Amino acid sequence: GGSTPEIVYARGGGKGLCARDPRSFCPPAALALPDVGYMRQLSPEGVLSVGPSAVIALEGSGPRDAIDVLKKASVPFLEVPERFDGDGILVKIRTVGEALGVSDKAEALATTVAADLDAAEKATASIGTRKRVLFLLSAQGGKLLASGSDTAADGVIRLAGAVNAIEGYEGYKPITDEAVITAAPDVILMMDRGDSPDPSAEIFANPAIASTPAGQAKRLVRMDAAYLLGFGPRTAAAGRDLATELYGDQVVR
Repeated sequence: GGSTPEIVYARGGGKGLCARDPRSFCPPAALALPDVGYMRQLSPEGVLSVGPSAVIALEGSGPRDAIDVLKKASVPFLEVPERFDGDGILVKIRTVGEALGVSDKAEALATTVAADLDAAEKATASIGTRKRVLFLLSAQGGKLLASGSDTAADGVIRLAGAVNAIEGYEGYKPITDEAVITAAPDVILMMDRGDSPDPSAEIFANPAIASTPAGQAKRLVRMDAAYLLGFGPRTAAAGRDLATELYGDQVVR
């Protein structure tokens, strides 16, 4: 998972990493590491082929049978809890730090990140009317996949002082035209993967989105995927950047 190497590098332990998953590309030094496959599609053989002395994986890594094999291997295996709020980030930092024997450095990082998160929340505390944000994971062929609760998207929307326009389910699920209209988002939020084309024309051509306040104002915000959804040391900054996109000068600097 992308946030784990960010934490390791942030407390100065990057030299101890021997491999990563494809979403682990921050800082850029991580890109020099071998790629053992996406965290939800791991092969035990691929992970163990790089000769690790320990494996650190975010909760939700899989498939489950692959994780079961790794847990039974002779290599110590740590599953890091994944929660999409500020406290969850601090737990990640402390868990990784303790596992690597650098609790003091991890606690220093956690203290800094906690202060950043507190500042991010205070930056939007005085805003009255909160924006309703619809996060779309994808919109290919007019089929919209939207974020409900208990997701990284939901967490960063809340951190930015906004409201997730989608209620009633957890995770990422297809959403009907009727649900989009009922959600009445003020802003559409999507990931920017760098090499992906601008989806604005397709998004605002969707009749359901076009009828919402976001569609009428053509308000689409795109942010770097790992930065926006990573829930690691940079998340407070991502929340403030998103808040600035949503509220402009109303955000306290």
